[in-house]
Amino acid sequence: MAERGRRAVLFDAAGTLIEPRAPIGETYARVAEKYGAGMSAWRVGDAFARVWRSAPAMVYPGLPPDASARREREAWRAIVRQTYLAADSAIRPADFDACFEELFAFYATGAAWRARDGSHDALAALRAADVATGVVSNFDRRLPGILADLELAPLLDLIWLPSDAGAAKPDAAIFTSALARIGVTPDRALFVGNDEQRDLAGARGAGLVPVDVASLATLADLPALLDRELPKEPLQ
Repeated sequence: MAERGRRAVLFDAAGTLIEPRAPIGETYARVAEKYGAGMSAWRVGDAFARVWRSAPAMVYPGLPPDASARREREAWRAIVRQTYLAADSAIRPADFDACFEELFAFYATGAAWRARDGSHDALAALRAADVATGVVSNFDRRLPGILADLELAPLLDLIWLPSDAGAAKPDAAIFTSALARIGVTPDRALFVGNDEQRDLAGARGAGLVPVDVASLATLADLPALLDRELPKEPLQ
């Protein structure tokens, strides 16, 4: 049940609350070179962006967690393979299986990621103000471990994925089910993201106030923005 008047700030993960420590193209190209496939980092990065945008959402309703995790892994395997093919179809890693396993394991840890500037300060300030916080992401089941490695997980009330909601952004169901879990109504919630369609339009369609992370100098500006957009309701 929603707690009357309580506010929430929900975040996208990659590109909003966290970001890769190195450009995706550089990492993919570096690992591919270990397996005999020298490629341009720029071309690999461009290929990844195109493949990721067109990839189907990792939503597998009705599957138990272990089966869902296997499907997510298979989906990422296809994304990595397609990325290398799109970057240069004439060059392939000599051992694609080993190449993929190295990438998949690397991006499962905080070593591959960093928290965006101001993220810890923002989350701590929001928690101190009794504002619910959570991540709503189209990422996979590796995300909770990444956020734990970056010391962000203890500052979050919820980490909500397609495998939890049975839906992926921009579907309104992933936003509303997340808010239902933390007991906040959509009209009392901000959603901070970086993707115009999946994040901002999706949140707006679900009744949340969308915030483009690019509009913030730092995530530490969020508590003040929240007070402007959704002021505290007076005590009755």
